[in-house]
Amino acid sequence: MIVESYLYEKLNGEVRCKTCWHRCKLKDGKWGICRVRKNENGVLKVYNYGLISSIALDPIEKKPLNNFKPGTKVLSFGSVSCNFRCLHCQNYEISTADLSYPYLRELSPEDVLELCRFENADGIAWTYNEPTILHEFALDASKLAKKEGYFIVYVTNGYMTPEAVDQFDVLDAANVDVKAFNQRFYSKICKAKLEHVLDTVEYMHKKGIFLELTYLIIPDENDSKEEIKEFAEWVVSIDKSIPVHFSRFHPDYKMLNKPVTPVKTIEMAIEIARDVGVEYVYAGNVWGHKYENTFCPNCGELIIERVGFYIKRINLNGNRCPSCGYKQNIIL
Repeated sequence: MIVESYLYEKLNGEVRCKTCWHRCKLKDGKWGICRVRKNENGVLKVYNYGLISSIALDPIEKKPLNNFKPGTKVLSFGSVSCNFRCLHCQNYEISTADLSYPYLRELSPEDVLELCRFENADGIAWTYNEPTILHEFALDASKLAKKEGYFIVYVTNGYMTPEAVDQFDVLDAANVDVKAFNQRFYSKICKAKLEHVLDTVEYMHKKGIFLELTYLIIPDENDSKEEIKEFAEWVVSIDKSIPVHFSRFHPDYKMLNKPVTPVKTIEMAIEIARDVGVEYVYAGNVWGHKYENTFCPNCGELIIERVGFYIKRINLNGNRCPSCGYKQNIIL
């Protein structure tokens, strides 16, 4: 199904997309960086509406979202393509694919709702590839699901424009990948701009969207103590209670020459972030690590115990620590 974009402006035959921060200005017949939007006679057409490559019922902790609805299940949907070109993409089979990908299936918003019912899901996650480029379909399906009581989350690279965030007014929570805290990394590895990601995070927070951040640590690329400290200080400047996941890199796609991140580097980042004042810090992709768990930022009490993506125990009085009464930034 081909639809007209929900966010663009007409410019004397050209069009400017307003869905992501690339804000592609397209002449007639040209495609956007996302490879799913095209200027057709001065109308920005969207070619990926309802085209889904991946569906799975996941623990919400897999997104990862540890402080939003812990222990719930989300029905996760992904499409194809991306507006980044990350050399280390772990979902490159679909993020580098275009509309000719052979395993796409076409769904309607009603199909998404029916699948949520069938799977007894608690919410929907738009994930796997970049959900921003599925904006129109994700929005329509989410609005339908939200009316039925399902929550909506995004797993995103943070390149939604403020206009897109405003239009997607049913979004409850997002995990944003802040892939590094230097522009060199974003230019070399992602073909994007760090400043726009930071702007999106700050704007989402201002709009009241529940946020968690993931920082994938890649050896010799974004793992210096100075850079991690700057990142953590920026988080605290927005809100010290935003959870941060420092995740372990493994070689993939076009970055096979890099080693797996040492666990001690993850632990170094966690220590730095905690010292700076980040209240909730997690170790990602390190199964069985102490910092898969959630601890009270005030007294250190274990308040959510996990093994991998699975909850063993939630130890809370409402959303307060049972030992010291500290109010937690956790939505149950």
